[in-house]
Amino acid sequence: MHAAIFHAPNDIRFAEVETPKADDGELLLRVRAATICGTDMRIYNGQKTKGVRTPSIIGHEFAGEVVDVGRGVRGFAVGDGVSMDPVIPCLKCEYCKQGRENVCANRTAMGYEFDGAFAEFIRIPATGIASGNVYKLHPDTSWEQAALAEPLACCINGQENAEVGMGDSVVVLGAGPIGLMHLQLARVAGARQVIVSEPNAKRREVAASLGADLVVDPTTEDLSACVKARCDGIGADVVIVAIGLPVLVNPAMQLVRKNGRVNLFAGFTAGDTAVVDPNLIHYNEIKVSGASALTRRQYEKSLRLIEAGVIAAGDLITHRLALADINEAMQVAASGEGVKVSVVHE
Repeated sequence: MHAAIFHAPNDIRFAEVETPKADDGELLLRVRAATICGTDMRIYNGQKTKGVRTPSIIGHEFAGEVVDVGRGVRGFAVGDGVSMDPVIPCLKCEYCKQGRENVCANRTAMGYEFDGAFAEFIRIPATGIASGNVYKLHPDTSWEQAALAEPLACCINGQENAEVGMGDSVVVLGAGPIGLMHLQLARVAGARQVIVSEPNAKRREVAASLGADLVVDPTTEDLSACVKARCDGIGADVVIVAIGLPVLVNPAMQLVRKNGRVNLFAGFTAGDTAVVDPNLIHYNEIKVSGASALTRRQYEKSLRLIEAGVIAAGDLITHRLALADINEAMQVAASGEGVKVSVVHE
C-alpha cells in the first residue's frame, strides 16, 4: 500500500509499504477520509513529540470501510463504514475509574503508538475493538464528516469543562477548524451570543456564515471594547482560547466578567509559558480549565450530532489533496489559506 511516512520534523515521505493484516481481535480498514489536525501539524514541525515514533504513519482523524475482520471480532463485517475515537483508554487506571478516560495514565492512540490514517489502509488494534472505540456510520454520513467527529468530540470536552450553557455570552479566540466547531457547539448549548476573534479575513467570513453574532479582527479593532459593548459592560461569561498562543492567556482572562470561565483549549508547545496576572483570577474568581483529548461518550455524542446535521462539519473542508501530495497538504494546512484540509485516498 501507499502511505505517508513521518521520519523527522519537516520530513514526511510518500512511499510504498507492506499492507497490514487484521490479526486476532483486529480490523483492517480501507481509509476513505483522513483530515489534517493542528496536532498533526505540531508533530510535523517538531513541536509535539510525546507518543510519536519515527518512522511511523501519523493521522488520527479518519473514517473507513472494513475490508478484513480478525478472528474473534463480533459486530463488524466486511463493507461496514466505521469511524473511530483514536484515543484508547486502559479502563483500569484511577482516571478511567473516575470517568476521566481522556486523561488515562496509560492511554494509547492511533497515529501515535499505532500507525495512523495517512495511508491507504489502517489496522485497528484489538485493544481499540475491545474498548468499544469503533463506531458504525449512518449510511447518510459522508466519510469526511465522520472523520471530523474526533476534533468535534475534543471540542465537546472543552465546552463541558467551560460549562458553556443556555444564555451565556461566549468569546472564541481563533476561527480555525477548532474555533469554528466551538462556535457551533456554543450555539447548540444555547449561548445567547457568540463573538469570534480572528485576524484571517477568509476565516472571519466562515465564522459569520456559521452564525457568529460578531466577528472581530483583533489586528484593527479593540477586542476588549467590542466584547464589553456586547456583554453589558462587564465581559463575557466564557472565553475559549482556540489557538495555542501563550500571549493570549492573560488577555483571555481580561475578557470575562467576574466569576467567568476561561478554557485553554488549544495545545501549546512544550516549554511555552505565559505571563499571567494572578489577581485577575483571585479577585475576579475566574475559573480556568484546560482540555485534553476526548472520551468515548463525547465521541459518540459528536458523531450523532454530525449525523443529525446539527453540526455542519463537512462545511469546514476547504481543500482536498491526494495522499501523494502530503507535503503540499501539510503546507496548505499550516498556511491558514483554508480551514480544514482533507487527504484524499484515490
